[in-house]
Amino acid sequence: MKIAVLGGGHGCYAAAADLAEAGHEVRLWRRDAAALAPLVEAGAIALVDEHGRREVAFSRATADIGVALAGAELIVLPTPALAQADIARAMAPHLEDGQVVFLAPGTFGSFVMARLVREHGSRAEVAWAETGTLPYLARKLGPRDVRITIRAVRLPTGVYPARRSDAALAVIARAYPAVHACGDALSGALMNAGPVIHPPLMVMNAAPLQHFERWDIHAEGTQPAVRAVTDRLDLERIAVREALGYGAPHYPLADHYANDRWMYGDAHKKLVDSGDWREHIDLHTHRYVTEDTELGLAFLASVARWCGVDAPIAQGLLAVTGGFLGRDLRQGPRTLEALGLAGLTRTALQQRLHDGE
Repeated sequence: MKIAVLGGGHGCYAAAADLAEAGHEVRLWRRDAAALAPLVEAGAIALVDEHGRREVAFSRATADIGVALAGAELIVLPTPALAQADIARAMAPHLEDGQVVFLAPGTFGSFVMARLVREHGSRAEVAWAETGTLPYLARKLGPRDVRITIRAVRLPTGVYPARRSDAALAVIARAYPAVHACGDALSGALMNAGPVIHPPLMVMNAAPLQHFERWDIHAEGTQPAVRAVTDRLDLERIAVREALGYGAPHYPLADHYANDRWMYGDAHKKLVDSGDWREHIDLHTHRYVTEDTELGLAFLASVARWCGVDAPIAQGLLAVTGGFLGRDLRQGPRTLEALGLAGLTRTALQQRLHDGE
């Protein structure tokens, strides 16, 4: 299958290598041509996983998004939600009927990007899908080296518009067999693990993160008090899903820490043992704050407000994070209010998510 992978982060390099090794024709796009040069020269990514290190050749690395997208059946975006608007504008002139865009994860980016490409002139009939996590726990080790610590074994995925779900999921499953349907795009967005895992870790580890040059939020930073807050926040997410009528499995985050039933299976110990997450985190610029809190958690809190679910942990974490950032995070750009959806009835929103705009 012809696949375009868009972006230059950890998950993008992992996806390009993993999908190419599986036999797909992979084109990797990154806007930074200088950073892309080592991949262009080598024509391969150095992949490290449980099987060791090897060179994985792929079809092409390019800074021309039109070249990457031409003829692609599947477009994979393992990119931060903060990049979605720029990528949508860049994609718009090049999208083709029948393509499937897979956001991993999305933060309701399926809806946002679909709207943006329409506003920028695209009339291509495209399906947008989003899942609850990156398909990989991965870290780049160098200009063209990436280590995959673990691969997802379950990827609950929602599709926008939902009327295209069956066809879109069939395409994605050819690349990621772990994909399974979880409903529409809102359901997919409410599977996103980042806004549940990372905001408590940022707020409750703020002092050591600012004191130490490098800190492992998943090792020393994940103590019983932090876990208790994370579990309570996740119960709020699940309460929102249930209030909206979305069925199980909800993938409670407690399973990530306690057993093998979560999206990555039994992953937390491998994550900690790898040492790859002992890193410098700037509380003002890191994506755990700018993406998972300012966008993702604010989105979750707004959906809770809209459907009448009490979410004091979500609101409290937003208030504290807003305190050290110096701004009110309740009015973020991914809230239902900012997207113009808060005034819809539940029936009207369901219809919009099914049919598209």
